[in-house]
Amino acid sequence: MSLLETWRKMAYETQRDQRNDQIFWGSYFDQEKEFYKVVLASKEVISGTVKELAEQFGVEMMIMTGILDGINDSLKTPNPIETMDEDTVVSLDFEKETLYKNMVECKAEWLYTLPEWDELLTEERRKELYKEQRSSTTIVKPKKIGRNDPCPCGSGKKYKQCCGR
Repeated sequence: MSLLETWRKMAYETQRDQRNDQIFWGSYFDQEKEFYKVVLASKEVISGTVKELAEQFGVEMMIMTGILDGINDSLKTPNPIETMDEDTVVSLDFEKETLYKNMVECKAEWLYTLPEWDELLTEERRKELYKEQRSSTTIVKPKKIGRNDPCPCGSGKKYKQCCGR
């Protein structure tokens, strides 16, 4: 079983009571936050094997796998997370705007409000990206056409006598 399959099974399929689930995810989110503080502040692209990165960030291998799973869609060149093992070399060369929008999409406020973003994106740009991301997931229902309203096809007939049949 690959690292990613093991992580997903552990994170999403393991049966835990509510209290233990909160402890698990609370711990994961705290470690993820510390990871992003370092990554966002780094002037150099961080790379290494999965095992080296886990040691560098002081997290377990499975936690690092979860973090790599989360950041992969925001990387300039995605890592081979489906097949990676502890000796797979990965790069954390991320696209900053994509990463920010993905954090907003996941509702990860503890990540997209980190002060380290101040050096990467202006406050105005972050607000624009936030608004773009939030509006991209908003579903706008068109106004319902009444039976006696003019048909939107432009025929001049009432909707009920035209396309509403």
